[in-house]
Amino acid sequence: MSDPKQIIVMRTDLKMRKGKMIAQGAHASMKVLLDRSTFSNAHEEPEIGPSGQEDDFRRVLREVHNATPPNLSITLNPAMQTWLLGLFTKICVRVDSEEALDEVYANAMAAGLPCAMIVDAGKTEFNGVPTKTCCAIGPALPAELDPITGHLKLL
Repeated sequence: MSDPKQIIVMRTDLKMRKGKMIAQGAHASMKVLLDRSTFSNAHEEPEIGPSGQEDDFRRVLREVHNATPPNLSITLNPAMQTWLLGLFTKICVRVDSEEALDEVYANAMAAGLPCAMIVDAGKTEFNGVPTKTCCAIGPALPAELDPITGHLKLL
């Protein structure tokens, strides 16, 4: 069995700066996981770490912001678990239009694959117009991804 991977599908017709493309791809990769998550504030007491002291992040939030960070729970399928514990393989491919991005995303959704579309707010590029920039598909097994993204060229 092949290791799971994640495919980042990036629009090249937008002529984004390289840094912008990297940020958008990172957003997409994280959004796949965060879309499968739930947050709760059920734990109000300071979390005590192995050293017997409160976690630094939680302490700063509590002291400076008078807040307790929410607990995060993510529902992972077996491919996602393997991916997170393994190599975190990501492959970046390209499409040349919003229509092509929409088609790839729709095909991934129809196949039941974890995926996330990123719509940039347009504050630094795109003249203030919200714009679909990329999507992430997977982590999933190559046999599930290849029919959807195997024809796309590497970025």
